[in-house]
Amino acid sequence: MNLRYRADHVGSLLRPPALLDARHDPAVGSEALARLEDRYILDALTRQKEIGFKIFTDGELRRAGFMSDFYDSVEGLDQTGEIARAWKGAPSAIGGTSGRDAARSGLAGLAVARIVQKKRLTAHEIGFLTAHAPGDIKMTLPTANQFPAICYKRGVSDQAYASHSDFLWDIVPIIRAEIRALVAEGVKYIQIDAPRYSYYIDPKWRQHIRDEMGLDPEQALDEAIQADNACLEGLERQGITVAIHLCRGNNRSQWYASGGYDPIAEKLFNQLNVDLFLLEYESERAGTFEPLRFVPRDKSVVLGLVSTKVPELESPEQLVRRIDEASRYIPIDRLALSPQCGFASAMEGNLLTEDDQWRKLRLVVETARKVWKDA
Repeated sequence: MNLRYRADHVGSLLRPPALLDARHDPAVGSEALARLEDRYILDALTRQKEIGFKIFTDGELRRAGFMSDFYDSVEGLDQTGEIARAWKGAPSAIGGTSGRDAARSGLAGLAVARIVQKKRLTAHEIGFLTAHAPGDIKMTLPTANQFPAICYKRGVSDQAYASHSDFLWDIVPIIRAEIRALVAEGVKYIQIDAPRYSYYIDPKWRQHIRDEMGLDPEQALDEAIQADNACLEGLERQGITVAIHLCRGNNRSQWYASGGYDPIAEKLFNQLNVDLFLLEYESERAGTFEPLRFVPRDKSVVLGLVSTKVPELESPEQLVRRIDEASRYIPIDRLALSPQCGFASAMEGNLLTEDDQWRKLRLVVETARKVWKDA
């Protein structure tokens, strides 16, 4: 495919402190909050343009987390009941709270009834962004696979759904309809955020699939790919970039999974019907570039080499060397560069400053210009 955006980003940006304060203040009404969101989204768009990006995001600044639009759009989930996850990394920097407590900002809830959609996911976001973005828009959506993995609990959810699979296929039409609506509204870049694929690369989480979810990991992987493909069926793809982003968890600079892409690469890269794979590659936890040899000729890869978890700025020379290393397995004209994940998958954000964030995003653009003439 023809890569339109050599310098890319994963979508979410750190929330300015005033916006976070307003979200936590019950005295701030919805209209006042929306005006504040408008202000900071305009600032974010301006900064992206000044830095040199050709694809623009609202930073998910209207969301409580990367998947909160889904929670807000449906009934049938009890958001007071969470499934905890063992987060790793930087717990001492979270003000004394545990990784489990920090994960609550991700808004996981339990399925307690059959879900019913009450409104669209992104209708409240797209109008303002379309009106003000200085170029092509990227909109991010969670994969349908996200929710059975974290919202289905045996003994609770099986009163509404007999299995994880039943729950999953009730979600697919909601995500599919949202993707089609965004394309109809002129969005050029749809990104599906799919951290759940990390369950299939980490032996610990593969065991979790067997023991806690009661599923065969390979069969579950096959169904996950089928579900994501079903969300894209019949989509008019001319002039549209459809991407999927894979990571190993991203909450307050923490993660929950480790391992290279090797166990899923051949199947995922060949069977998933997307144009682009945005792949986390900023640390040794992501393994080697060797699995990129399985990416077919009609698909491309965005290398997530810049960390959103730490404030230290990467070396431009090292980034160029790593891109060159990746090009041994996939031609360099089918590569692009980005951070490994968003800066704020949950609204509290990772443990770095806004200045750190913009320096890293500028580094992405400047490095892309060094490597690719069309950046």
